[in-house]
Amino acid sequence: MNKQQLLTDYAGAEVLVTGGAGFVGSNLVKELVKHNAHVTVLDDLFTGDLSNLKNLKIKKFIKGDVRDEALMKKIVVNFDYIFHLAARNIIVSTKNPLEDFAVNIGGTLNILNNLKRSKRLQKFIYTSSVSIYGNTRYLPINEDDSYNLLSPYAVSKLGGENYARVFYENFDLPTVVVRYSNVYGIFQSTANPYCGVVGKIIDRIHNDKRPVIHGDGEQTRDFTYIQDAVDATLLAGISDKSVGEVFNIGTGIEISINNLVKNINEIMGKDILPEYIDRRDIDNIRRRVLNIEKIRRVLRWSPQFTLRKGLSETIEWYKTI
Repeated sequence: MNKQQLLTDYAGAEVLVTGGAGFVGSNLVKELVKHNAHVTVLDDLFTGDLSNLKNLKIKKFIKGDVRDEALMKKIVVNFDYIFHLAARNIIVSTKNPLEDFAVNIGGTLNILNNLKRSKRLQKFIYTSSVSIYGNTRYLPINEDDSYNLLSPYAVSKLGGENYARVFYENFDLPTVVVRYSNVYGIFQSTANPYCGVVGKIIDRIHNDKRPVIHGDGEQTRDFTYIQDAVDATLLAGISDKSVGEVFNIGTGIEISINNLVKNINEIMGKDILPEYIDRRDIDNIRRRVLNIEKIRRVLRWSPQFTLRKGLSETIEWYKTI
């Protein structure tokens, strides 16, 4: 079944997107609205920004916290689909592991526990991260490979995954987990201090400043354009084959940070050499690339954006802000 056929099933559905004012969340909301879903956004605006939802015809915005027991009890039973993106990111999580635990694990459990009463839930989609893999022995990384947890964030995202699985096994809740790999693209504002590496490099080169690289730049990542990540997430939400499953979302292509800088320079018509500084204490991964054969096989999804195409789209958007 192709993407368009699948996404027509969201038309008229009541959908909750937690963290929907954030980078990935707002892009997901945009696509859901395009397919005539009735979208409610829940966000505490810790890192999210209401401007990301500007001109989107959502049903309702709730400024709230997934840790709020009374609020979750009141609202979560009213939705057909729940996309759970609300979380503290890796930088915040390292600075405050207790808050990381409370939001990323406690908030997820709070939603799931209250969903036991739901009579209408079609799918709970939990967005996780490839950070849970850490430094792996083998590449590309499969969904069932062992974990090497190197940050509080990795621990808490895996904890949320485990709760999603347990509620599927014990309470028959239709849950699915998607693991994102270095998502970048439009609406990833460089004004946000937690912006990803692609946005930071684009911003520096655009302003004729040397991009800053931690380490020697030969560390690799699997960069995923936002539209691909959104499409895969929506397919996971609507497919009957995804219930109880975990899917890697990436490209299956490994690229070094040095080559990333080279590509951005070429697209922007510049040649600005990077500045190298000490390695980061967090997310200190040498190589990362995903095996995405499972999602290809089960959901018939494959990425549509090459790195070059995704970077070009991102740079064109950046010029408008």
